[in-house]
Amino acid sequence: MGDRSKVLDLPEVTRAELDARLIGGGFTGYVELAEWLRGQGFEVSKSSLHRYGSKLDQRVAELKRSTEQARALVAAAPDESADMSEALMRLMQEKLFTLLMEMDVDPEQASLGAIAKAMAPLARASIALKQHAASVAEKARTAADQATRIATAGGLSAESADEIRRAILGIAA
Repeated sequence: MGDRSKVLDLPEVTRAELDARLIGGGFTGYVELAEWLRGQGFEVSKSSLHRYGSKLDQRVAELKRSTEQARALVAAAPDESADMSEALMRLMQEKLFTLLMEMDVDPEQASLGAIAKAMAPLARASIALKQHAASVAEKARTAADQATRIATAGGLSAESADEIRRAILGIAA
């Protein structure tokens, strides 16, 4: 395994600025970026910057592709039951896990607490989504029961009332 990238040893603020400059510049201008870093007091070669920039470019492209796919899925299959949201959250969790596994992270600088803190909103959203889905399902059952009672009391046949119930609950005949 090769030496650790000097880019990963940069302070977080400097690396964030470097990332912004790489993305903003279309992943070009490595000589200028090396000079900028030298002016900041860091000696990083243009080759090292290019290797780092190539990996970052791939990650940005993958994120854009995933975002576009998610938008296309939502547009193609509108979702009232929140199944799509749950699927997207699972996809996001998988992508985050994959990204963490592929990142060249220095264990001395990695903050598992910060990573866990970043994942907490996803977990809360997943729980809230499941609670919402259960609430919607319960309301649908209540509405179906009420519609069945009203239909039966109004003289509708049991078969017709059952058909209404299934339609409300989204159950195929």
